[in-house]
Amino acid sequence: MTWLVTGGAGYIGAHVVRALTEAGIEAVVIDDLSSGHREFVTGGVRFLEGTILDGELVLETLQRHHVEGVIHVAGFKYAGVSVERPLHTYSQNVEGTRVLLAAMQQAGVGRIVFSSSAAVYGNTDRDLVTEDTPKNPTSPYGESKLIGEWLLRDQGVAAGLAHTSLRYFNVVGSGYPDVYDTSPHNLFPLVFDSLVAGRTPRINGDDYPTPDGTNVRDYLHVSDLALAHVAAAQALVEGRPLEPAYNLGSGEGASVRQIMEAMARVTGVDFTPEIAARRPGDPARIVASGELAARDLGWRMRHSLDEMVASAWSARTAAAES
Repeated sequence: MTWLVTGGAGYIGAHVVRALTEAGIEAVVIDDLSSGHREFVTGGVRFLEGTILDGELVLETLQRHHVEGVIHVAGFKYAGVSVERPLHTYSQNVEGTRVLLAAMQQAGVGRIVFSSSAAVYGNTDRDLVTEDTPKNPTSPYGESKLIGEWLLRDQGVAAGLAHTSLRYFNVVGSGYPDVYDTSPHNLFPLVFDSLVAGRTPRINGDDYPTPDGTNVRDYLHVSDLALAHVAAAQALVEGRPLEPAYNLGSGEGASVRQIMEAMARVTGVDFTPEIAARRPGDPARIVASGELAARDLGWRMRHSLDEMVASAWSARTAAAES
């Protein structure tokens, strides 16, 4: 059994690939290395450098490697930047998904797990987001992910595509010392880079309508997220009925200020964060119920907040020393 992982050289994708391998499932990776790293893909995994916008490459990969399903992680994922680069975001996330689905249909590959996002919900006044919470994305990124879900839905009707989408939240931590978040926009690497450089980390906005004024999010460990992707893939192979989409959430969430406090605790670096302006497209609070995913995929949070910070910091410091 072989599964294609798009974006499999990225922070999340590489964890998914390793989780597949550990479950005894062969993986093949397509990644254009725009944000991924070739060294994140272990030696035994077949790797093709290229973009999912290249339909011929995708089709050839599906056919040559006898792929029976796809875990689609590739995409441009920066909500704030997507406000400034909407056309690029739609090209990568919407057109890329369309090209991928067309190649899958031509190759006769009928299963896909889509890495969607909590950004499809946008701002909401609900204390707990469920899968049927109204969708009101506040950024082109969130819109592109919602359109991706629609594409899967429509291919399910038109071509019998078996699919599910995983709507996840802030992904942090590391499951391996050689794989870590290198995003220039995500909270953990931004804070760690500041600490390593002797700068003061900052919070983007402290005037949100939340208890301490900073954004509240679900933070989940990347290894837990990877296991959910593998569980969804296995369920599709077994033909088990799945919901169109699942939230991977804690049901509780944590604020950015709480994250900063955990970082000071774990790293031993005492600091008071600076306050900067809000980032465009950032909702105030998104916390989700993971009940459906727990029921169908065995989803659960296996790491505490301090454990998430500790694993991320360990991988970051190991990278700095190598």
